[in-house]
Amino acid sequence: MEAFELNAEKRTAKGRAENRRLRREGRVPAIIYGGNGEPVMLTLEHNDLDHHLDNEAFFSHIIKINVAGGSTEEVVLRDLQRHPAKPFIEHADFLRIVAGEALRMSVPLHFVGEEECPGVADEDGVVQHNMNDIEIECLPRNLPEYIEVDCSKLHLHDSVHLSELVLPEGVEIVELMGDEEDQTDRTVVSVQVPRAAIELEAEDEAEAAAEAEEGEAGEAEDGESEGEDAGDESGEDEDK
Repeated sequence: MEAFELNAEKRTAKGRAENRRLRREGRVPAIIYGGNGEPVMLTLEHNDLDHHLDNEAFFSHIIKINVAGGSTEEVVLRDLQRHPAKPFIEHADFLRIVAGEALRMSVPLHFVGEEECPGVADEDGVVQHNMNDIEIECLPRNLPEYIEVDCSKLHLHDSVHLSELVLPEGVEIVELMGDEEDQTDRTVVSVQVPRAAIELEAEDEAEAAAEAEEGEAGEAEDGESEGEDAGDESGEDEDK
C-alpha cells in the first residue's frame, strides 16, 4: 500500500479575503478535525495536493500530514472543494483518525473479468455498473484502497449484489449493517442486453403492429366495398 504524505503550515487568520490571498500564493486552505484533538487550520501547497489527487488511492488512504513545527497528523480526506470553472482546489477537509476507533469511508470498486464473462463473450450482453464506490466501516489499519468485484462468471441477466462482495478482514459495508429490515442489498453490477438491441426490438415490434393495423384496415375497406356492390346489385333487381 502506497504511503501518502503532505507538508502543511498552520494558519490563524481566516475569512474570504485571507483565503483568496492564500490561493493567489498557490496555497490551499485546509482543516483537520475529529478524533481526540481540536480542529487545526492549515495551508497546503496547491500543486503538491493536486499531484496526489491524480492517484485514486489518495481518496481512501491514510494520509500523513507533516505540520511545520514538528507535529504529524494521520488523517483521511473527507471533503474537497474545487473551483466550479477553473482547475483549482479551493479547500480541503481532513478527518483525524484514532487507532482502535472505527471510521467510515467511501472506497472505489474495481471490476475484473468483464470481457471474459459468459454474458459478454458468448451471449452478446454488456456490463452495467450500478455503483462505482461503496461506504465501508473498519479500523484504520484495515482500510482497503478498493474493493474488487469479480464479474468473470456472470451470464446474461446475472448480477452481483452488495452481500456477494468479498471483503477484506475487518471490513463491513455500511448498507448491510444493523437489523435486516434496515439493510439495503443493492445491485452492484449486472450483465444486460445492449440498449441498442432493445431499441431495435421495440422498433421491430412497432413496425409489425403498424403493418397489422394497416392489414386490418385494408380488410375492413374491402368488406365495405363488397357490401356496397351487393347493395347496388339488389337495387338493380328491384328496378327490374
